[in-house]
Formats: sequence, structure tokens, C-alpha cells
Amino acid sequence: MNDTERPLNFIEHIIEEDLKNGFSNEALRFRFPPEPNGYLHIGHASSICLNFGLGLRYNAPVNLRFDDTNPAKEEQEFVDAIKRDVEWLGYKWDTERYASDYFQQLYDWAVALIKAGKAYVDSQTSEEMANQKGTPTEPGTESPYRNRSVEENLSLFEAMKAGDFEEGQHVLRAKIDMTSSNMLMRDPIMYRVLHKAHHRTNTDWCIYPMYDWTHGESDYIEQVSHSLCTLEFAMHRELYDWFLDQVVDQNKIRPKQREFARRNLSHTVVSKRKLAKLVAEGVVTGWDDPRMPTISGLRRRGYSPESIRNFADTIGIAKRDNLIDVSLLEFQVRDHLNKIAPRVMGVLDPLKVVITNYPEDKEEWITAENNPGDEGAGNREVPFSRELYIEKADFREAANKKFFRLKLGHEVRLKNGYIIKAESCTKDTDGNITEVQCTYDPKSKSGSGTEESLRKVKGTLHWVSIKHAITAEVRLYDRLFTDESPDTHKDKDFMDFINPDSLEVITGYLEPSLKTAKIGDQVQFQRMGYFCVDTDTTPEKLIFNRTVGLRDSWAKIEQKN
Repeated sequence: MNDTERPLNFIEHIIEEDLKNGFSNEALRFRFPPEPNGYLHIGHASSICLNFGLGLRYNAPVNLRFDDTNPAKEEQEFVDAIKRDVEWLGYKWDTERYASDYFQQLYDWAVALIKAGKAYVDSQTSEEMANQKGTPTEPGTESPYRNRSVEENLSLFEAMKAGDFEEGQHVLRAKIDMTSSNMLMRDPIMYRVLHKAHHRTNTDWCIYPMYDWTHGESDYIEQVSHSLCTLEFAMHRELYDWFLDQVVDQNKIRPKQREFARRNLSHTVVSKRKLAKLVAEGVVTGWDDPRMPTISGLRRRGYSPESIRNFADTIGIAKRDNLIDVSLLEFQVRDHLNKIAPRVMGVLDPLKVVITNYPEDKEEWITAENNPGDEGAGNREVPFSRELYIEKADFREAANKKFFRLKLGHEVRLKNGYIIKAESCTKDTDGNITEVQCTYDPKSKSGSGTEESLRKVKGTLHWVSIKHAITAEVRLYDRLFTDESPDTHKDKDFMDFINPDSLEVITGYLEPSLKTAKIGDQVQFQRMGYFCVDTDTTPEKLIFNRTVGLRDSWAKIEQKN
């Protein structure tokens, strides 16, 4: 189903209603407005897909606007990372904007509000302002500075801009209603003093606008038609509209704010503060650690942009917050990689197999399909020899009838190769099996057309030729948290639920076709899962990350618990 064929979500119903009531399709404009104070995560991906998806559906421009009003937390590094992530997801923005582009206009409008008696400089401490704000059930009380003269307010605000005051000494507040049932309307702060260099304006400004003052006015300047926010901003809509009322020209488009629900993902956290703590305390190696829910972490782990877009489309847009099981995201990853990832063979827990009736000096190259589901993927040649590796779990001395892998006295087929039969095994002094001796049927080679090649056996194993195998570091990643909602417990910290087994590093033995694998390449290790080449890979050392297993192993674990 393409985007125009699926049922409309409630945001699209709002837009369709506006169009029916005379709003021009040419006037539609959307925006994605991240704050550059961290890396984007899977929650942002849903918002990206929503806004840019609307742009594609209605052939409307979408701005990428950075909400850069807090120089204490924002950096150019985060701006660059955000742009890279949006592009990687497959989207192109119409114009690149910054809230800092509008600092002068916002200041001029603030001066106009002071002159109109709708804003004043408050000199209370933050504690005093908090105390006079009131409660949801009790009205606030007016600041003793609320009725300063226009002239005094203008003088103080100009001095704030000039850097004459320390941080926290004064703020500019809108003069609205200290008895409003919406506490956000009780004279909200518009500007505060911050003596910090900005990543774009350097030290040109000593005062910085607050989010509520900046956001709607930026939407208006850019002529954004529909400003889409998450549900926590629903209470902000009244203030958004009040601020617009002060500046809107009736001949221009008035932005409309509407809210949609967050889609929280199980077994993770998406708070930037908590993600930063994971990085700072060394729980992960960085913002792009493959266990992180950041877009850069998912990319490094091997997730495809198509799978993330499909995930966002599957969960849709809702009016109520919801917890989405991470297995749904993993399903989308498997589904897409199954279509595009080449099949290769790699053994991660090796057991040596010696084919005793295969000539010691012989080797041959066996033809294997790169992807059975993709006719255009072609074939490759895989080396075969007397000594092979198989997975330890694929052999037992004795087993019941439900074990269809290799056991003494029984046969299995080697993938794309021959049928072998286990004759004996060797053990070390501790009783661990170190080698299995087998015989093979020379006429049973897959695809050879002989009667023996068509003979059916119940088990098929992957393998690698020891003589030709290349080694690689393989990082087996798992979910970072053991609890599905690690940050919702009142009596425990989210760090208490860190999964101690979220990363296991092993040596893998791989078929030699992977010798030329490049960073970012995605493959399926047959019967093992999907893997990609990590960014730490060097010409001397090949490193693979497990993206996702072939099946959801957590479902079984959670059923047992």
C-alpha cells in the first residue's frame, strides 16, 4: 500500500478539512524543529516521518528548523548529526532555518509588547516567582514589578540585552493573567540573561528567548501552516495562540498547532538527559553505540532507513501515548533485510569437522545463491575442503528424534554442498567434544543433478572451510535494558535495569567472500541473523555487529518469566 492509498490519520483529516474549507494547497508548509542539544532518537524518527511524509503526500515544502535558543546545551556537533540523520532516513528539507535567525525580530516584537503594556521586566528570584505562580487549584499572585512603567521596562530590557546584568537578575515576562486556570498563561517568561557563547551568534546576544515565545513566532515567520507537536505541548497551545495574536498580520498565514502522541519504545529510554548519562558513565561507548535508540546508533547497528520508515508507518499517529514493543521495530528490520541482504556463511562458536574420506589435498568451489529471494542478486563461489567448522550447537553425540542436526550415525546436508554422516568424535580431558569425524557422499553435491543429490535429509547446516576462513571480531548486541519500561519505576532508577549481557564480543570464522566487505555492508549469516560491518573496522581488522537475530528470542524469555 502506498502512502496515498492508506487510511488517513487524524492529522491528515485536519489538513483535509482545512483544504475543504478554502485553505490553499499551495499554502501548506510543515517543519521539523529539533533542538540541537543531543542526537536524534527513534522517537524523533516518528516525528520526522510524520512531517516529511506530509510534505510528500501534499507536495508541500518542509523546513528543517533548529530550535537553538539555549547555548548552554547546544553544539554544532549536534546540528551536523541531525542533518545527517534526516538525510539518511531519506528526506530532503526545503530550507534550513534556525531560531537564532530570528533573534532580532523576536527582540523587536518583545519591545513592541513592552510598549503595548503586555510585557514587563521582573526582578524576583526564580524561587519567588515559583511561589507567586500559584497551583493548579489556586490562582497566582502578581509580581511586585508587574506594573513597572513602560519606560523603566524598556530601559531594563535594553540593559539586559547589553549584558549589564548577571544571569538570573532579571527576566522579561508576558503580562497575561495570573489567575488563569492554565498555569502556562500566568505571566510566562519570554527572555532570560545567559552569558554564554552561541554556536552561531557567538557572543552577540546576552539574552535568549524562551521556547514558547520563539516557537510559534518562528512558525509564523516561516509561514508554517501546521505546527505538529507531541502531546506534552497541548497545554502550550493557548500560549502559542496568545503570542501569535500579538504579531499576526491578517493577510498572512496563521500557523495552527496540533498535537500527536509519543510512541514510546519498550526496553529503552529516549530522554536525552538519560541517554547522556549512559554515555557519560561509560555504559555505552557513545551516542552512536549500537545499543542506543539514537538514529546514529541504529544506523551503526545495521538498521535500514526503509525499516525505520516502515516502522513509523505501521505504528501510525495517535492521540494517546502508547508503549510500542521493540519487537515490532525488529520485525520491520528483519522484513526489509530479508529482501536486500546477501546470504553468507559464518560460524560463531566453532566445532571442527574432518571429512575422513575427502582427499587431504583437494579443494573445490561450490556455487551458492547470494539471495534466493532476489533473482538479480547472482551467485558466489564458496570454498570447500576436508576440514570444516560448524556450530557446536549443531552436533550431539546422541539426541532424540526431534534433533535434526548432526549426531553420531546420522546424516545432514551441508548448505549448498554434500551430505555428511557423523562417524565418531574426539574429546578433551574434560569431556568436551573438540572434533567430529565424518564421511561424505561424493555424489550428493547440491545442484549436481545426480540421484544422490536429490536425496532428502532432514537437517541442513551452514559451515566454513577452515583452510579458507577469515576471522572477524563479532559483536553480539542485545537489548540494553531488561525491563520494558525502565524509566517508569518510582522506587528504582532506570540504571538498575541495565542488561549485563547487552554485548558479547567473540571471534567469528567467515567465508572468504567477506574479505572485501566495507563499513556499513549488511549481510545475513545464514541461520544466525543479520549483521553489518562496524565503523571500527580497519584494513587489518574486520568487525561485524549483529543487527538482529532471525527470530525474536526475547519473546520466549519473557513468556518463561
